Formats: sequence, structure tokens, C-alpha cells
Amino acid sequence: MTDQEELRCIGCGSVIQTINKNGLGYTPKSALERGLKSGDLYCQRCFRLRHYNEIAPVSLTDDDFLALLNQIRDANALIVYVVDIFDFNGSLIPGLHRFVGDNPVLLVGNKEDLLPRSLRRRKLTDWLRQQANEAGIRPLKTILVSAKKNHQIDNLLDEIETLRGDRDVYVVGVTNVGKSTLINQIIKQRTGVQDLITTSRFPGTTLDKIEIPLDDGHQLVDTPGIIHQEQMAYVLPPEDLRLVAPQKEIKPHTYQLSDEQTIFLGGIGRFDYLKGPKVGVVAYFENNLVLHRTKYQNADQFYQRHLGDLLVPPHPGNESQIPPLVRYEFKTRQKSDLVFEGLGWITVPANVTVAGWAPKGVAVLLRKAMI
Repeated sequence: MTDQEELRCIGCGSVIQTINKNGLGYTPKSALERGLKSGDLYCQRCFRLRHYNEIAPVSLTDDDFLALLNQIRDANALIVYVVDIFDFNGSLIPGLHRFVGDNPVLLVGNKEDLLPRSLRRRKLTDWLRQQANEAGIRPLKTILVSAKKNHQIDNLLDEIETLRGDRDVYVVGVTNVGKSTLINQIIKQRTGVQDLITTSRFPGTTLDKIEIPLDDGHQLVDTPGIIHQEQMAYVLPPEDLRLVAPQKEIKPHTYQLSDEQTIFLGGIGRFDYLKGPKVGVVAYFENNLVLHRTKYQNADQFYQRHLGDLLVPPHPGNESQIPPLVRYEFKTRQKSDLVFEGLGWITVPANVTVAGWAPKGVAVLLRKAMI
């Protein structure tokens, strides 16, 4: 089979080929024949991901992804920009305006089911819009959904139809924000077909744009996720990532802290309360992530002694795979979130000095408090 035939994997969009076992789109000839008969044509990578949750490395580079997204600039399309509410800052695409041109933007905050139900959704929507504005993004509308729970998908479809006019629809976002899950829900709503596109908690699932025809001759296009190397997903082994990627509603933990106290986030993050009065801080992380409080003056020795046992992740044996923790210090001027990208955040009051530690390459930043 040649590439000119351009049979594509319906899971990731790669061109199917039967020659290079290590290349994108590879599928054995026998599997290709079965896929052509059944109509379910998946590459070997997607087949293993769907059935065994195995992830294979991909050969696409940052430039490959950017080149694909550059096509959006010349398109006449509504841009559906999907962000992960739990990891909003890690969801931002630097210079998004360069990709969308004059096309209108619909901002979609996915994974809203992970945030506490006590948080008013109207307030969350306003916060999300304000944060997007600060990043230079001016969406026509902001909407919250949970693709996993199929929450507000009907509302999203109505908004897309209202805003797109006589245009295609391009769905964009960084890796791991749930774009493919969202597209699957849209396909299911429209056609009844379930789990057509490959989905995974691992980054880089969609490897080429996937075009889905709409009723009026236009297309809904799922684009590959932009690689955001500062996400936690890029530095953790898969078995450790499972312990930090939230799968259900977060239960906040409140700590009363005096200055010079430390909270370890398993063995992959650290929060230091350095200076200020006795205060309450609230931690928002995956419920299974073990948080451990100790004295600041003993924290370095505690980390060296207990990494891999009390402080997990990393799992025992994975310690050497985790980059060293890097320290970032901040003085707050207002109620703020100290964010560990891809891991969670700790809400702290104004006028205190704090420090956050994360594996080298993972961003730690201060933002206006979400809650």
C-alpha cells in the first residue's frame, strides 16, 4: 500500500502504512484487511492504546504540530479552543492569535466535573474569561463542559451552530486537555458511533488533523494537540502520572500553617510557607496524591530520606526518572493560587511569602485565586 492512497487511522489521523513498524500509522497487513472490511481502521499504536492502554513514543516534533496548526490561519472557521480547567495555565497556547487570524473563538473549559460542586459555575466562567483576556484571547463566548461526563455537550453543540455560520469548525488545544474525548461525544451525539477517536490520559494522542463532515458540507476538524513541555505529563512515568491526574471531583484540603512550614506533594512537588502570620491555605490536588506536612528546616533531609516511600509518587525505582525539584519564590499581593502546572494548586492569602518546587521543566506560577 502506498501513502498516495491516504487511508487514515480513525483514531489519530495518521496515514496508514504497512512497511515501517516504527513509523506513524503502521498497521500489519492482516489488521489492515480486517479494518477495511469492518470500517474500523486503526493503526497499531491506536489499537494498543485503546485495548491495552499502552502508549508508544511518537516522532512528531513541535514544528510538525505547529505546521499543522498554521493551516488554521488560512481557513474560514470557528475556532473551538479547549482548555483544561484544572490545568488552565498549562492549557494556554502561546501566541494563539497567530494561528486563528481573524477567525472567531469559542472558549471551552473542559473537565469542570473535577472542581468542587460548591464553586459557582457562573463565577468560574467569569474567572476563565478574565484569565483568557489576560492572555490576549477574546472569545465570543465561554462555556464549561465535561466531555467525560457528557455534561453540557448539547449546549456546546448549540453554541457551535449559532456561532459558526457558514464556516468549518476547528477544535484546538494543547495535548491532554480532553479534545479527543470531546470530539467523541460530539460524534456520538450526531451519529451514535461511540469512541471513534483514540483517547488517553497520555499526551500526543491525535497525530494529524481528523476531519468530520457536517450536514451542510462543512467540516469539524480535530487538530493535533500543541505540545506544552511544561506540563507534568511530560516528566512523569505512566504509573506515576496515574496518581496525579484527577479522575473525579477534587476534595480540597485545608491546612493551618505558621511560617517556616512545608507541605510535600508526594515526591514531585513542595510548598514552603516562608513568612507571614498563621494562616489557612487550601490545597487542590488529585485525591490520591499524598500530602505530607513537616518543618521547613528539616524539609531537605526529609525529602532525601523518604522519596519513594512516604513521598510517592515517584514509585520505588522511578526516583532517578524524576528531574530534580526547582524552587520558585513569590510574595502575594492578593489572594492567590500557587500553581504547579499539571498537578494542582494551593490557595494562599495576600501579603505572605511562599515558595513552590516542581520537577525541572514544570512551571510554578502565581495567579489570581480561582476559588
